[in-house]
This record gives sequence, C-alpha cells and structure tokens, in this order.
Amino acid sequence: MKIDGILAAASGPGGGGASDLAAIGASARALEDLGYDGALSAEITHDPFLPLVVAAEHTERLELGTSIAVAFARNPMTLANIGYDLQTYSKGRFRLGLGSQIKPHIEKRFSMPWSHPAARMSEMVLAMRAIWDTWNHGTPLQFRGEFYRHTLMTPMFDPGPNPYGDPAILLAGVGELMTEVAGEVADGMILHAFTTERYLREVTLPALERGFEKSGRTRADFEISGPLFVVTGTTEEEMAAAGRATKQQIAFYGSTPAYQKVLELHGWGELHDDLNRLSKQGEWVQMGDLVDDEILGTFAVVAEPEQVAAAMKARYGVLVDRILFTAPVRGDSDRWSDALAQFRG
Repeated sequence: MKIDGILAAASGPGGGGASDLAAIGASARALEDLGYDGALSAEITHDPFLPLVVAAEHTERLELGTSIAVAFARNPMTLANIGYDLQTYSKGRFRLGLGSQIKPHIEKRFSMPWSHPAARMSEMVLAMRAIWDTWNHGTPLQFRGEFYRHTLMTPMFDPGPNPYGDPAILLAGVGELMTEVAGEVADGMILHAFTTERYLREVTLPALERGFEKSGRTRADFEISGPLFVVTGTTEEEMAAAGRATKQQIAFYGSTPAYQKVLELHGWGELHDDLNRLSKQGEWVQMGDLVDDEILGTFAVVAEPEQVAAAMKARYGVLVDRILFTAPVRGDSDRWSDALAQFRG
C-alpha cells in the first residue's frame, strides 16, 4: 500500500492546503524524507498545478498529483497541455487527478457548462487521450463528441512525443455512474473521503467491475487510491483534536445530498436530514456533535501512529492500493517516519 501526503505551505507536510509557493519546496522535501510515496495538491483556494511544478523541482522520487483538479472548469486541450508539461518536467512522476465538482460550482463559480457529468467526464478523458495520441504518434486529430470537439492541430502547437509517456489519469467519484466511467476510461480512481469499507465493497467495486467489462480490463490494470479518514496523534490532546476535526468533516460531507446514499447504506439516512438542516442554518459546530464515536469509527481508522498501518491494511488492504495520510507531522518526525514505513512491511 502506497502512502500520499498533502503539499502544505504552513501546517506541515501532512496536512493543510498549498498556498505559499515559496514554501512548497520545503514541504515536498519533507514528505520525501519522511518516506511518503506521493505528494498531492488540491484545488481549493489556489491553483492545483503550480505547486506541483515547485515540488518536482525539489524532489527526486515523489509521485506528484492533483487530488483533485476540477475537470469541468477546463477543457480537454488545456488539461492535455498541463498534463504533458508536468509529466515532462517531473520526469514521468505526474498523475492527473480529476473531479467533476457539483453543478452550482461549475455554473456559478467557474461559469462553465454542466450537463450529464459522467458522460461528459468520459468524453473529456477520451478527448485528452486523442490529443496525446496526435502529439505522440502524429495521428490526425479528429475527435468529435457530444460535449467536446477537437479537429485542429497545426505544427506550431504540437509539442511532439512526450519522452516520459502520458500521465496517468485518475477520476474521483462517489456515485455509481461516475465510478463506472472511471473503470472504463481512467487509469485509476480517487475515492472520496466520505467512503466506508462497506460502501466500497458493495457499491464502488461492483460499479468499477462494470466499467472494466466495457473496456476489457481487469482490476490488475487499475489503481484505487483514497483520502480515507485517519484519526491519530502523538499525544492524547492531538488524538482528541483529530477526532473532533474528523467528526466535523464527516458532518459536512454527510449534509450534502450527493453523499446521502453512503449514510443510507448504514441505516443513518435520518442523520443526513438533520445535518442538511443544520448546514442551512450555519450550525457547523452542532453538526459535528451529531457524529458519534460509532459513526467516526466507521468512516475513520482511529489508532496511534504505530497501529495506523496495521489498522488500514486490515480494513482496506485488499481493496485500496494507496491512501492519503493527512496526520499532522509535528515534533516527533522519527515516530511518523517509522509509522509510514509499516505500510510497506
């Protein structure tokens, strides 16, 4: 099982969000020195791609990816260009993680079209692959789809073959349609943090298998990674703080209608109704109080650093290929490094 961390500017290499590009290099080096396999940048308050350029410059072996970049805020050509350049600059270490976001954000925040997200995402991936095929092999660019059309590529705009090959494309999803698309056209899937072992077994994996069947592939051809919740710390205070913060995150996601089906699978559908109502009232702290320890333990692995790897492997070892481990790295770096090494044992 591989382990990824978040590139962070201020809160340490295990958590936070990339913001100060001048600090990203140190964060990336710290992740590599601690033994992480990959470093991720998210599209939240800043561009998700620029931190990876800095990280590539300051590391040698870390795989570098977006988790996630908003696909529908862009078009296949811009993503193909970005993917090509980051793959080249990182010497083959880039992984393009894409997510659809939701309709209000795409239309009202990005002012971009929204329709049939699963079908659109499938076409976006296929269009990018067609563009890369043109650059790598000189194939005439003749992609005509329902949502995207790319039929012009003159020599001036053709960068030529990528010496490191195409970057891997990973799709994020919760619903069955998007998950099936990931199994059909992508190289891997990024699980949502609001996922449980049961939901993964009973909903996600069967949907992926349907996608594999369409594309003639198997699970062996595919990578599943997940920003799965981990509650840990080197002191009781850190453990308690991590538990409270994770309950708040679970409550936030649980209030979203798109994720209601996860709660319903466990018989907690009424919790969504309560969380959704409180979210509309802005009662964010009270929402977290509704998440009890049973729910926390279902969504998160709760363990001290030395037990995290064993607990994650017991729950997800045969299901997931890599995880995002966002525990804070503070004073005891040797303890965290030892904990990370156990994922490879």
